[in-house]
Amino acid sequence: MEPTASLAQKQRYLERVLQRWADRLAPVSGAAASERLGYRDRVTLTARFDDDAGWRFGLMRRDELIAIHDCPVHTERVRALVKALAEQMPPHADVPLGYLHVAGAQATLVVKARQVDPVKLERAVAAAAVTGIEGLWLHLHPSAGRRLFARSGWQLLWGAPESRGPGGLLHGPTAFLQALPRLHGEAVAAATEFLDPGVSTAVIDLYCGLGSTLREWTAAGSTTLGIELSGEAVRLAAHNAPAATVLRGTCVQRLPQAREWWAAFGGRRVAYVNPPRSGLEAEVTSALAEQYRPERIAYLSCSAGTLARDLQELEAAGYRVHAILPYDFFPLTHHVETLALIERR
Repeated sequence: MEPTASLAQKQRYLERVLQRWADRLAPVSGAAASERLGYRDRVTLTARFDDDAGWRFGLMRRDELIAIHDCPVHTERVRALVKALAEQMPPHADVPLGYLHVAGAQATLVVKARQVDPVKLERAVAAAAVTGIEGLWLHLHPSAGRRLFARSGWQLLWGAPESRGPGGLLHGPTAFLQALPRLHGEAVAAATEFLDPGVSTAVIDLYCGLGSTLREWTAAGSTTLGIELSGEAVRLAAHNAPAATVLRGTCVQRLPQAREWWAAFGGRRVAYVNPPRSGLEAEVTSALAEQYRPERIAYLSCSAGTLARDLQELEAAGYRVHAILPYDFFPLTHHVETLALIERR
């Protein structure tokens, strides 16, 4: 679709799903023309070996792999890496590659085996090393599938174990990186203006990832607590936002510790949440709405459906949706990111 038609379609979708708050729904903020292609720097591709065509990388539709070796939304670095691996990876009998995962400048070969002879990967590693990536990992995970990564079986084949991404954030091979840093920066700026962090304000940041937003709150002088499941993300958040306290675990698991931290602060208290597509867990929504009762909540969502569900729960507990700001984080796809700004009545 052309940009205008694409944004109009996404706007109609949001108006339908978020109809209850249509009077507070802003127009979708679109990407610049230069950002609509070559922006996707975080991707997981399924790998399949064909005796005639060799290695193919792409997406599964039912039982068929749709190869996307030159996908226009991928960055030049991702396309170069896929091309290099398709040409230089040894056959499946030698290395049963299941997936290629790219996170910024870090790439991972997810191999469905308990052991692999690294010598057989030498040509592929040499080819990958000149594509622009900074670190190439081998992850041995025989049961990789719905769960892509396991705790063990990691080996750095080449390069550095960590990289600096947009804004100087340190990230590793399993990092979650937002698409289109400029638009993400706009969303964070809008959340910051609404939450108004400062020395007299405590901010709880749920699903805090690498700490990009933790850094915003602490820079404003706020006492800050983040919760994140990924061990790699928690470790790097300590580098990216050293003034914040970060707990590892699911938000549900860490509710007791977060409750103690929250209760110990006597000033103004606000919350920022950026959950996965499934939205807030019921226990987290209940804790926010009935126990923590932050003055304001900024909720960044990649699923308007689960956002609508959670907003209704918060409204039933005495909150009001102040505004909904959509962003076209994913041009040339049907996805749209939405920031809800919520205040206690």
